[in-house]
Amino acid sequence: MERRHFLQAGIAALAANAVGSHAFARNVDKRPRVGLIGAGWYGKTDLYALCQVAQVEVVGLADPDSQMLDQAALRAAGWHGAKTPPHKYRDYREMLRDHEFDIVLIGTPDHWHALPMIHAVQQGADVYCQKPISVDVVEGQAMLSAARRHERVVQVGMQRRSTPHLVQAVEEVIEQDLLGKIGHVEICCYYHMRSNRNVESIEPPPHLDYDLWTGPAPMRPYNPLVHPRQWRLFTEYGNGIMGDMGVHMLDMVRWMLKLGWPTRISSSGGIYVDRGGAANIPDTQTATFTFPEFNAVWTHRTWGNSAKPDYPWGAYIYGEKGTLKASVSRWEFEPYGKGKKLGGEVVEEFDKYPQDLDQKDLDPSTAVANRQHQRDFLKAIQERSRPVADIEQGHISAASCILANLSMQLGRELAWDPKKRDVIDDADASKLLARPYREPWTHPQPVDA
Repeated sequence: MERRHFLQAGIAALAANAVGSHAFARNVDKRPRVGLIGAGWYGKTDLYALCQVAQVEVVGLADPDSQMLDQAALRAAGWHGAKTPPHKYRDYREMLRDHEFDIVLIGTPDHWHALPMIHAVQQGADVYCQKPISVDVVEGQAMLSAARRHERVVQVGMQRRSTPHLVQAVEEVIEQDLLGKIGHVEICCYYHMRSNRNVESIEPPPHLDYDLWTGPAPMRPYNPLVHPRQWRLFTEYGNGIMGDMGVHMLDMVRWMLKLGWPTRISSSGGIYVDRGGAANIPDTQTATFTFPEFNAVWTHRTWGNSAKPDYPWGAYIYGEKGTLKASVSRWEFEPYGKGKKLGGEVVEEFDKYPQDLDQKDLDPSTAVANRQHQRDFLKAIQERSRPVADIEQGHISAASCILANLSMQLGRELAWDPKKRDVIDDADASKLLARPYREPWTHPQPVDA
């Protein structure tokens, strides 16, 4: 209890100082202790955003790649104003054993989200977990169960919910009923983000503990295409474009339109064009998510020209009064017949955060959303409330995309029962809700609070 009272006081001061903060904090009094698991691209991005808006102490970093770990430690020391870099760990379990954390950020590949998140909340930390929360449905159920059982705040990195211009679109179009009755939604991604290269497998580099990096996923020969950053090309570690880009857009429209679980999901696709490379994820896929109100149809294609060049990664919401188009960079409302066109664009804050210009691999168009998302996370910690991208919302969006992939694999539509947490009348599909874990790792199971 003493630690909780201390944390509440520290978070209250942190939240107050975060408002209007335009530089890295330097106050070292009562700063929440932060750990990062997964020190690659987006792990560092999330930690950078948190350090911009909050007075925190970055205590430890964990990653099986020592080069990534060293780079992140040096950068993090400057971000949170420490004289020395944070402690470095190859194995996140050792980091959680050695320190008591108030906040843990998880920026690992998708196949490594579930176990660290569950271990962190078991030890009393609130968690910021990158999307999608899991690679299979049961992992997500176990993560949600653990968060509720241990009464921890868990924010998922679905930062479209904190994107200012999208919040504006909700307020000015949807909440004003400019769309009228909505009858259909299209979401898509036409980026050429699936490699068609074929690189021979080699011995893992000495700076990478490949066995630990692989963890519960199937062991396959090390391929330079896998690490760093291109592990999404392989189904062993994630759920392809659907689980990467599709989950963002599905979650965005679920949030904007206040949708829950889809009742039925169907999908088809495969590798139709980019057949020469080592990647095993689909280059073409279509999925239909049937909600009680209407259908949302996802399409991705990693070859050819974009079918929607103005919004190659975005959403089209069709209502009886008009159409709302939305993406990470802008939104437009076009009324049917007479009426005023509306729109908005991404906000960039170089005047407030000039450090953004110097950060390697930082996407300025999403920096403001990430900062807002971290602020929302901190506010939820202070109030012991649910953040805007609460773990349950992250689970619904991730599981829906996973079910779409299972539908494509099985070649049939799946009906979902959220109360029973199971596919309806389809034993073969139910068996696929949990992937096998490689020994000695044990697949987590949900335990109702």
